[in-house]
Amino acid sequence: MPYTTYLVEKGASHSFVAEAKPPTVTMPRIKALMTGSVPGFIDVVMNLNSPALLEDNVITQAKAAGKRIISYGDETWVKLFPKHFVEYDGTTSFFVSDYTEVDENVTRHLDKVLKRGDWDVLILHYLGLDHIGHVSGPSSPLIGRKLSEMDGVLMKIHTALLSEERETLLPSLLVLCGDHGMSETGGHGASSTEEVSTPLLLVSSAFERKPGDIRHPKHVQQTDLAATLAIGLGLPIPKNSVGHLLFPAIEGKPMREQLRFLHLNTVQLTKLLQENVPSYEKGSHPAPAQHPAGTEQQG
Repeated sequence: MPYTTYLVEKGASHSFVAEAKPPTVTMPRIKALMTGSVPGFIDVVMNLNSPALLEDNVITQAKAAGKRIISYGDETWVKLFPKHFVEYDGTTSFFVSDYTEVDENVTRHLDKVLKRGDWDVLILHYLGLDHIGHVSGPSSPLIGRKLSEMDGVLMKIHTALLSEERETLLPSLLVLCGDHGMSETGGHGASSTEEVSTPLLLVSSAFERKPGDIRHPKHVQQTDLAATLAIGLGLPIPKNSVGHLLFPAIEGKPMREQLRFLHLNTVQLTKLLQENVPSYEKGSHPAPAQHPAGTEQQG
């Protein structure tokens, strides 16, 4: 993936290794990415029959704020968010031997949709790489070809976004991520390092990068994306999110804005803690040491 590698190593980007919590199957991982919370193992049973997601999440908040959202790819998104997209084309993951048509069904929309200005959020969920893993394993020669194809897709999207930015002068955000990893045998669902480690790449012209600025991917939680997207889009952080704002995404902002964003995240996490830990009380930490008499300082 030469173009993606260039973006990671030299581009206006921040890259992370995001840890997914088991079960490492699609539906609970999409939920984690969009709610910032950690769904339970009951979701494994529900994975093939995904009911609509009622928990507070970035997609619902975005729609409520008037954002126009389009989804192409894995139909799990449409099942979880049945009334949220202004346009969608779902592909089924049932036929794992198909690793070409499932992706062509997504890519065929790109040329047109990238030229249109009638959307705010575009979600593309490609299934081909996952299917190759299931059928042939991670060492299959088909993997390299598929990664090369995905690299071309990323380049097409990034180039189109940069071209649009020259007219609008507003920075966009391109997020490349995986819902789960892949075991040595090509499967997923459990908790091996290979299955829980996912790439997370944020690309935006809002991220300044000077020549020679070497950045090593930081290890974060998959649940950190929801808070980061919410703050980036000016939306409330989903109330059950346990994630932290990915600080590198805002480090180029003025200090006042950085503190405001961190404060939003802190208030949301504190509220979540208060609601879920009955014994929790704000300020219930040991009293600070007293100043000797006559040396009290003004607060």
